[in-house]
Amino acid sequence: MGKSVLLQRPSASKLSVPVKFLVPGILLVFSCIQTMAQGDLLISPLRIVFEGSKKSQEISLANVGKDTAIYAISVKDFRMKEDGSFEEIDTADAGQNFAGPYIRYFPRKVVLGPNESQVVKVQVIKTSQMKDGEYRSHLYFRAVPDEKPLGEPSKKKDTSSISIQLTPIYGITIPVIIRVGENTTTVTLSDLSFEMADNKPMLSMVFNRNGNMSVYGDLKVDYVSPDGKAKEAKIARGVGVYTPNPKRRFKIELDGDNFDFHKGKLHVTYKLQTSDRTEKVVEAELELK
Repeated sequence: MGKSVLLQRPSASKLSVPVKFLVPGILLVFSCIQTMAQGDLLISPLRIVFEGSKKSQEISLANVGKDTAIYAISVKDFRMKEDGSFEEIDTADAGQNFAGPYIRYFPRKVVLGPNESQVVKVQVIKTSQMKDGEYRSHLYFRAVPDEKPLGEPSKKKDTSSISIQLTPIYGITIPVIIRVGENTTTVTLSDLSFEMADNKPMLSMVFNRNGNMSVYGDLKVDYVSPDGKAKEAKIARGVGVYTPNPKRRFKIELDGDNFDFHKGKLHVTYKLQTSDRTEKVVEAELELK
C-alpha cells in the first residue's frame, strides 16, 4: 500500500512506454510494478482498498519533472483476462461490481509545477445502497498536453504539402476497491510446470480463486536442492486475481545462476495481503526432473 510509481512523459523522439501492462494511452498498474526510472509524475499508493469503517483515503501526486504539468482525473473500468492482462469495458461482467458510482474524488484536475505535490482525496458514498461483495473501478490520471495559446501567430507552412502532428496522450490507472461484508475468498495454486524457453528458466502456474472478493499478494519461488537447502530463485510482488475471475494463468522467469533445474524441487509461497494484517500463506511444490 505504500509503494509508488513514476509516470513517464515520452519525448518527441520516443513515444512508447516500456512497461508490462499497456493499452492505448493507458498504463495499467495492478501488479509487479514499483517504480519507473525518470519520469514526471510520482504517485502513491498504487492501490486503494476500502474495508470496514474506512470511508476516506488520500493519493499523493508529485511532479518531479522540470516543467509544469496538468493531469485530469477520471474513472475507468477494466476486466482482468485469464492471462493477467486487462481490457477496458463499459458493462460489468457477471459477478463484477463497479466502484465508480460509490466513490467521490477531488480535485478532478491537478496542476503541478516543478517539484510540487498535491493530495487527491477519495471518499466512499452511498454505502446504504451497497450489497455485500467487492466493488472495483480505476482512477485514471491522464496527462493533458500543452495547448497553443489563442492569438499566438503560427509559423508559415508550405501549403502544397500536408503535415500531421502527433500528440501522445498517456496516463496511469490505479484500482479503487470497496469491500462490503465478510470475505469468503480462498485461493490455491495448481498446474505447476517448468520449462527452458529461449534458454531462460520459466515457471508456470495457475491461481485458483474462489469466493466473493479479489486476492492480492507477493509470490516467492525457492529452489530446493536434493540435500534440502533452499535458495531464493525469484520474487514477484503485488500479484492479484480480481473478481469475477476464477483463475489466472501466471508465468515467471527464474534466476538461472547457480541452480541445477534437472534435480531438486521448486517451492512456491504466495503470501496474501489482508486487512487485519494476519498472514495467509498458500504453498505448492514442483519436483524437477
